[in-house]
Amino acid sequence: MVNEEARVRALVESLAEPVVVLDSERRLVAASPAAAAVLGDHAAGRRVGEDVRGALVLFMGALPELSAYQELRAGFTAAVSHELRTPLARLLALLESTMLPGADVDELVEQARQEVQLAGDLIDDVLFLGELETGREVVSLGRTRALPVVEEIVAAYADRAAHAEVQIVVSGGDEVEIPLRPRMLRVVVENLVANAIRYSGPGSTCTVTITQEGLSPALLVSDDGSGVKSEDLPRLFERFYRADQARSSRGTGLGLAIVKHIVTSAGGTVEATGGPGRGLEIACRFTV
Repeated sequence: MVNEEARVRALVESLAEPVVVLDSERRLVAASPAAAAVLGDHAAGRRVGEDVRGALVLFMGALPELSAYQELRAGFTAAVSHELRTPLARLLALLESTMLPGADVDELVEQARQEVQLAGDLIDDVLFLGELETGREVVSLGRTRALPVVEEIVAAYADRAAHAEVQIVVSGGDEVEIPLRPRMLRVVVENLVANAIRYSGPGSTCTVTITQEGLSPALLVSDDGSGVKSEDLPRLFERFYRADQARSSRGTGLGLAIVKHIVTSAGGTVEATGGPGRGLEIACRFTV
């Protein structure tokens, strides 16, 4: 505990902001220089009253939560490292294959280019998710008419959908507005449409619906493809989680996690429903 308090004291004393750390009995553990100037008497162990005049007050009891947070961040970093190793290992194997007699160098180089693109997409998604989590992106600033954005994205994904033999249908009211910034709405729609193209399977239809449920707008993306096992549904929004049929996919494993973060940050909810042979529907509902 002594070592822990010393680490906390060293950290807090390096902060420019007014921060005070107290133990469970409101005895002073540490204070940043700005907070010490406000407190006057900032001797460790003295009791501090309720009024700390604008300082951020932290309690030693919250440190286990901080440790849990650090453990979560470490786990995420390890997961990112693991996910990056896969395309890099494939890239190395492809490059080594170009040296073999009779190798189709052009085809191998094209496959290598795809692996580089996948690694780049993963890095972009990780950085974007980091921006969201640190609050650098305000997701719900204003409202955006959803249908024009959806139609533009579906048109941009037309070639990819045709290659996957997936038909995309758009429906909904032209006046429905979603409480997201245009960029954030675009990210949500792009990830949901790409997910349907990637996993629904040849011959399936993906329907993107913009609707108004009472006073609440909603974005629904559904398909009639192979579907997802019921036990996988609650985990689809976890980072890097892939259901069995998706484990060999080219996705980064972060798309639906980004969707959930954006929608919930704007006060909305995300739900996945469906089942094997019944397709998948992802519903993003917002309150106004």
